[in-house]
Amino acid sequence: MQTNLPQQLLATPIGKRADEILRKCVHCGFCNATCPTHQITGDELDGPRGRIYLIKEMLEDNQTTSSTLEHLDNCLTCLNCETTCPSGVNYGELIEIGRETIDDKKLRSLSSTFKRWVICSIFPYPARFKPFYLLAKLIGAAPAAKKSLRDITTEHEHANKVILLDGCVQSVTSPEINHALSKILISLDIKPVSLTSVSCCGAIQHHNGQASKALDAIKTNIDNWWPEVESGCDAIIMSASGCGSMVKDYYRLLKNDNEYSHKAKVISNLTKDASEFFAKQNFSAKLNTQSTIAFHPPCTLQHNQKIVDVVESILRRAGYQLTEFKDKHLCCGSAGTYSILQPELASQLRSNKMSAIEKSQPDIIASANIGCILHLQKKSSLPVIHWLDLVEVTD
Repeated sequence: MQTNLPQQLLATPIGKRADEILRKCVHCGFCNATCPTHQITGDELDGPRGRIYLIKEMLEDNQTTSSTLEHLDNCLTCLNCETTCPSGVNYGELIEIGRETIDDKKLRSLSSTFKRWVICSIFPYPARFKPFYLLAKLIGAAPAAKKSLRDITTEHEHANKVILLDGCVQSVTSPEINHALSKILISLDIKPVSLTSVSCCGAIQHHNGQASKALDAIKTNIDNWWPEVESGCDAIIMSASGCGSMVKDYYRLLKNDNEYSHKAKVISNLTKDASEFFAKQNFSAKLNTQSTIAFHPPCTLQHNQKIVDVVESILRRAGYQLTEFKDKHLCCGSAGTYSILQPELASQLRSNKMSAIEKSQPDIIASANIGCILHLQKKSSLPVIHWLDLVEVTD
């Protein structure tokens, strides 16, 4: 794609990077064929190719309207388009630049701005989020949380140690997920280290127009994790693929920061999804192996981290039968806070996902990200759980 960005913008790291990404696009349209929102609306501007043109116009000619904002907001950032793109267009980075640019123009309505402020002020902080979640659960607007079993201790020293991230939403709604993860780690003679000073990975603020606050949170996380890293941490294990995607991105976000770039690179390189870390382990089933499992791979697992068929392989080795269903590659509509900000599109995507899964007649739906699990639970007649709740390690 030919570009004509202003020289003043090209002189900045953001402008230079945007130009590099735009020039990779060859207008082929393969991305639209796998874009969930384009499939629903049929609008060219609700597909990656159309959004790329909108961002190009915005950066070249300052052409920005409320319509531009609407189409960029409609994007799930699922990165299915990146998996499909034959030219290697880094769409995720470009939509990030586009959103930051348009946020600076203050085109959002007061209600939209307020909603994002509330999300960023409550969700990343478990102590603030918990009362709201309990209220939602009381009125039937949220699934019940299971009892916390976070603290697990053993009598002996472990050969190795890893860091766990409790997560902001997950620690309140589903603490049993990291409990299951901790039990597996201990059975492998690995000490799980969970720091109360680190809860949110920074993704919520980063994706909702508070980039500077997100960077502050990221730096705080790095500072808190660093003593454990220096004392010999083998990995940072993520049970939520959305958090894993974000932490793996720390280095990209801080590579130009003289103080934090090295530490961010180390942190990103140490970060592993739980499935990556356990890929070579042997597992047995916790539930009856006659149970059939439909595994919904989160977009942050399959498209962002490029981890494909790893969880499925673990579940098969444990003895479960997995069902196949249509459009497994498509987003369920959760997409972080998308289901709150774009409820109509999110509901349609969830309905499509649930219809496809139910046709495969599973006994249980499993996933690898708390957002997907909570989103699907709201409309599922089947149990929706994390895959870690299905397995235990064997010698």
